Amino acid sequence: MSDHCCSKPDKPEPKPAHSSCCGSESQAKKRPDYLLWGSLTGCVLLYGLYLSGLASGWLMHMAHGVFELLNTMWWGVVIGIVFVGLLNFVPQSLVVSMLGRGGSFSGILRATAAGVFLDLCSHGILMVGMKLYQKGASLGQVMAFLIASPWNSLSLTLVMIALIGLPWTLAFILLSMVIAVMAGLIFDALVRRRKLAENPDTPEAEQPVEPIVPQLKELWARASFKPKALAAVGREGLKGSRMVIRWLLFGVLLAAMIRALMPTEAFAEWFGPTLIGLLLTTVAAAIIEVCSEGSTPIAADLMNRAKAPGNSFLFLMAGVATDYTEIMVIKDTMKSWKTAFALPAVVLPQVLLVAWILNFFAP
Repeated sequence: MSDHCCSKPDKPEPKPAHSSCCGSESQAKKRPDYLLWGSLTGCVLLYGLYLSGLASGWLMHMAHGVFELLNTMWWGVVIGIVFVGLLNFVPQSLVVSMLGRGGSFSGILRATAAGVFLDLCSHGILMVGMKLYQKGASLGQVMAFLIASPWNSLSLTLVMIALIGLPWTLAFILLSMVIAVMAGLIFDALVRRRKLAENPDTPEAEQPVEPIVPQLKELWARASFKPKALAAVGREGLKGSRMVIRWLLFGVLLAAMIRALMPTEAFAEWFGPTLIGLLLTTVAAAIIEVCSEGSTPIAADLMNRAKAPGNSFLFLMAGVATDYTEIMVIKDTMKSWKTAFALPAVVLPQVLLVAWILNFFAP
């Protein structure tokens, strides 16, 4: 947060060319974001209905779902907005230095480690991941970062240890990292073979990777904690996170509706360590949009009550691979349906194979 960054981001977006059929840039900016404002209105109304107690029946169940989901994930979203705001003022050279060179094995490993150690929920991680892509991270690095992240935060790791024990928790973390690295390598290979589009903001290969420490010292020397600088971080964070927030709020409404019609408590009774159980778990993880905090207790029930460790791992990981909020945000950010649907196509088969093997070790 340097003084000169308060009025201008690190890399301003290029202005689109005007045309007689498209109107001016100012006119485009005035077009309302119906998905964002419609979803926000719905969430606010249902949240208020739950607090007031005026609703009843399925509407009260839906209002309770919105209330519970928003109260669970708000802190992760706020921290994600702050990270996005800070990343907006971080030079691209520093991001490249920390993540390593895109398209390399070490770069994938660094991105996976960053995803594991960054303590954010899945939606906060999604905001940061899209900002890393805009800062020049390769497609493989971004995907590895997203896949390794959602439930591997320190806080949720402690919760998982308490719910399913240390050995299974460590096994889940290690296996998720392996899948993240494999997926990252596959995505970078698909980019090299021109099956998927390359990140247009990726630095040139001949550009040298600068040492990290001098860059951090320089950035800290320019940092400012004045109200104007802090406001700039918040403003840029909200601007950069808007794409994620619109789909997140829509996902909250949809998840609350599904919760009202299909109780999640029945999962542990329906899904055992069988091929049918794996299939049903995959379908459930794809349908039910829950934040990482919400998926953890359900995964623990699948482990403890259904005695299905593979289903437990599958529910955690398949939710990441099939999350429609994530798919839509990737599509909007990378301007490609092909890239968005490549996420479940690449990750889900690996997760299913690992889950099937884990069920042979059911307690």
